[in-house]
Amino acid sequence: MQRTAGTYAISTTMGESVRAFVPYPLPPSNPLLLADSFVEKNRLAELALARLSGVSGLVPSVDWLLYSAIRKEALLTSQIEGTQATLTDLFDEEAGFAVSNTDDIEEVTNYLQAFHLVRDNLHDPNGLPISVRLLCNAHRLLLEGARGSGKQPGELRRSQNWIGGTRPGNAVFVPPPADQVANLLTDLERFIHDTSPILPPLVKIALAHAQFETIHPFLDGNGRIGRLLIAALLEHWGLLPEPLMYLSGYLKQHQAEYYRRLSNIRTDGDWESWIDFFLEGVAEAAFNAERSIIAIASLVSTDRRRLLDSSKAGPATYRLFELLPMMPRFTIERVRQALNTSFPTANAAVKVLGELGIVVEMTGQKKNRSYSYQSYIELLTR
Repeated sequence: MQRTAGTYAISTTMGESVRAFVPYPLPPSNPLLLADSFVEKNRLAELALARLSGVSGLVPSVDWLLYSAIRKEALLTSQIEGTQATLTDLFDEEAGFAVSNTDDIEEVTNYLQAFHLVRDNLHDPNGLPISVRLLCNAHRLLLEGARGSGKQPGELRRSQNWIGGTRPGNAVFVPPPADQVANLLTDLERFIHDTSPILPPLVKIALAHAQFETIHPFLDGNGRIGRLLIAALLEHWGLLPEPLMYLSGYLKQHQAEYYRRLSNIRTDGDWESWIDFFLEGVAEAAFNAERSIIAIASLVSTDRRRLLDSSKAGPATYRLFELLPMMPRFTIERVRQALNTSFPTANAAVKVLGELGIVVEMTGQKKNRSYSYQSYIELLTR
């Protein structure tokens, strides 16, 4: 028996009538999900997440890992939507260096702000839970001042949208009519907070993400908010203690398949193949994040040993070294501010790290010099 994932409603927009897809509430039924089809992949994905959680202890500061992991996710989720910025662009912007693609960088930094807003609320006893209201607040930050600022930031859409094509009539997919969006999101929120343990958390996350993308509740930014929801739920349900994984890397690498599997839910009611794809992605992304953490731990340990063996290193040099994973591009002035010290002390600390080959000077100038923890950046962008 083939399942249907929703029904159609006639929506009139831009002077033409189109069939807009209205998804049924979660979880899928008629028939119910085939639990046997995802038990093993769910087990492997949960195991990969547990290993990732365990390996984070290899690094002295989990903040180092969060700095890079959250920025990778911000960058990759934005690249799925066509943003051209790179990780080095982001580090340069944070260091105060001139960057050419400022609009792209703004989109990435807006995502970072939206991401932190959601995490701050979830960690605050008085904060908002995962809810339509919280996602709207995140959406407001996501589009603020960026290219989508004219597309109702923080508000559910009041008009019909579509995906692909030049108009609704030749679109690849037409989401539900605007007047049904609020009720559909209320159903989704109810599903997320339903405590009856019918489905494993990762499967619920896969379902919630797909349902959010199908509802497409905003005029812009749906993909990024939908992927932010994945990260939030991973933490909310205790699958990861910190957002150490950047699933958008897997989704970007398999972007055509990502969209195809979501589309198959709407056309064929095929939730199983989407869950299959999602669980494989979680396992692979967790494994890649684990490898990255081991590589970072190895690099920092090697560089710290070189520093400890140096007779020239003083307290300021050690303090600067501990900041490098969260300040991989910098000027002497930035170091002076970060260490709250004098310019000569900051300059001397940087000079020692340069002589040891831990940081490199990038300009070749005598004045206004810029520095990079290059081996670390290369490791992250590999």
